Amino acid sequence: MIVRVSRIGPVDARFEAPPSKSYTHRALIAGALASGRTRITRPLRAADTELTARGLESLGVPLEWLPGEIAVAGCSGTFPAPGEVTIDCGNSGTTLRLLTSAALLSRHPVVLTGNQRMLERPVGPLAGALRTLGGDVAFVGQPGYPPICISGRLRGGRTEIDGSISSQFVSSILMAAPYAEEDVELTLPAAPASRSYLDVTADVMLGFGARIERRGYDWFRVESGRAYRGRDYPVEGDYSSASYLFAVAAVCGGRVAVTGLSPDSVQGDRRFLDALEAMGCRVTAGREAVTVERTGDLRGIEIDMSSSPDTVQTLAAVAATAGSPTRITGTAHLQYKESDRVGVTAETLRRMGAGVEVTEDSLTITPGPLHGVAVDPHDDHRTAMAFAVLGLAVGGMAIRDPECVEKSFPGFWEALYGEGLL
Repeated sequence: MIVRVSRIGPVDARFEAPPSKSYTHRALIAGALASGRTRITRPLRAADTELTARGLESLGVPLEWLPGEIAVAGCSGTFPAPGEVTIDCGNSGTTLRLLTSAALLSRHPVVLTGNQRMLERPVGPLAGALRTLGGDVAFVGQPGYPPICISGRLRGGRTEIDGSISSQFVSSILMAAPYAEEDVELTLPAAPASRSYLDVTADVMLGFGARIERRGYDWFRVESGRAYRGRDYPVEGDYSSASYLFAVAAVCGGRVAVTGLSPDSVQGDRRFLDALEAMGCRVTAGREAVTVERTGDLRGIEIDMSSSPDTVQTLAAVAATAGSPTRITGTAHLQYKESDRVGVTAETLRRMGAGVEVTEDSLTITPGPLHGVAVDPHDDHRTAMAFAVLGLAVGGMAIRDPECVEKSFPGFWEALYGEGLL
């Protein structure tokens, strides 16, 4: 299947932001480990979050998707799976990494695996830290990569963990830490990638009753025995997914309003709005909606997006339509995502007519006369959505494998159709 995207003029559209994928993943795990029942309201039901839910069900947690909510019967910190479990995490790195530490709370070994791309995504730093904390971690195939077999127990104590590849290594241990036999103290010797996601993790943990001390992003301490408690937990809107909707106004001109976003959110991808404002858009955050409007030309900027990794490709697409070059830094860890996002973005923009320079930790886009191309997203939802948006400004774009957006934004194409953009 192919979605063809034509050029459109200035827009005037209104969307509702889908629920946050990051919050849904974490609320599912906290609710599964909690004592009592949890009701997660307005969760994201997408391919990634369904993989996490299925993994928890494999570990023995009763879970039910209902209209507009998920009902979870917590296991009080011990997964009741009757024997060894194998969890297929597909292409969801969040599922595999967050469940790796939680697997130590099962009475039996747990094997975590995934698709071919998942087997190329490193987990070595997480495995090393878990061994220090009492876990037994065995690599079934290539050392440092899935599949991995988790057994032993989560004793706790002190350890260092390198989160420079992924902050999910840190989030994984933090989420399981309330059930360790003693307090867990984590020291991060290097700045973590995507550090804002640690704020999301801490926010969910505190919401479910855990106790955390922290010093910025280099030291965390989680109190043992301060267990999660079941509760009603509403999921806020997703700034990552909303970035594509805001970008429509930036590349096409006109105005886009998005409802359902928390103005006080700790989500790092809120910074995408700052980038659009710096490029010449007008951003307004009201009680009902966040609105982006563009009436003049866009200008290039230089910006560090290390805390907003999921919007780098969207920003690159917007940058290709600006009047001067844009330099995006903080991109090194994007090679470990569902695809090599920097490499795929650079190659596609070059084919479209833009100039692109890539270094180890930066991406520079020099605008040029653009034309539409066929885009292979390499099974990466964010690539498909970013170039679909750019296609609305350029025309002649063909997005292959459009169903890959089911991973995070199942209603993406329908949202564009509903506003007459496709």
